[in-house]
Amino acid sequence: MSHSARKESTTESGVTGRLSKALEDLMKALREQLDPHVVPVVMLNGVISPNAKKGQIDAESVDRALEHAFKTKGAKAVALYINSPGGSPTQSLLIGRRVRELAAKHELPVHAFCADVAASGGYWLACAADDITAAPTSIVGSVGVISGGFGVVEALGKLGLEYREQAAGANKSRLSPFKPTREEDLEWQRGLLGEMHQIFIAWVRERRGDRLQGSDEEVFNADVWLGERALELGIIDAVGTVREELKRRYGSEVKLPVIATKKSRLQELLGASAEAAIDAVATVADNRALWARFRAQ
Repeated sequence: MSHSARKESTTESGVTGRLSKALEDLMKALREQLDPHVVPVVMLNGVISPNAKKGQIDAESVDRALEHAFKTKGAKAVALYINSPGGSPTQSLLIGRRVRELAAKHELPVHAFCADVAASGGYWLACAADDITAAPTSIVGSVGVISGGFGVVEALGKLGLEYREQAAGANKSRLSPFKPTREEDLEWQRGLLGEMHQIFIAWVRERRGDRLQGSDEEVFNADVWLGERALELGIIDAVGTVREELKRRYGSEVKLPVIATKKSRLQELLGASAEAAIDAVATVADNRALWARFRAQ
């Protein structure tokens, strides 16, 4: 083959390659128009508590929703819509790790969106995502741990009641509400809370990395911030809403199927029991007390 013939053949090959690439791009664009991106939105609303009752979530109730979201056909990512004042550190840890496990398995990015409140355990869940967006009015943060209770020693005396107890083990009845508090018991409790706080801090550092801009004293003192200040501190990555941000990322035609957490059949059966009905009063009180810490109104 002559030099000119080879040159002509090479040119034709290049043109064919470019045409093929242009056709491929066109087909991809058409497919996206016909089959818009899908980003399932998992609703994580409520106090985080073991054996979740009404107004609460736990690792079990959330797991099926997460599984559903990550297995959604055509999903390009999974979004977490979080409205929680926190609660159980262990349940928060379990949910956060489950999100990371499913994200790695399905190779999908995860985006977190803070609603009214994503504080304490709620922020723990948000950190499971690859990025966090909050509204300007969202209350975010509270990287801390708290424990509380009541003492009724004096009340028992006034009522003429005597508390009787038998225990094996010197520390079995630490911080009993029916006995005077001992300083050594308070020191023991502070130690546990301090260790738990360090686990929380390590998780935030692992997930946020060098995006954190505030000092440790500012970021990890259990304070909360609104969206703009949280952005300045690197607590979140953007200020906006779930629809705005996902449309910006995945196009105006992105589909956002909402996936709510549901109780297991066992939880539903327990919820129908008389014992659960009695316990519901205490559950509502606990929920309101935790939410009240972050209410603006």
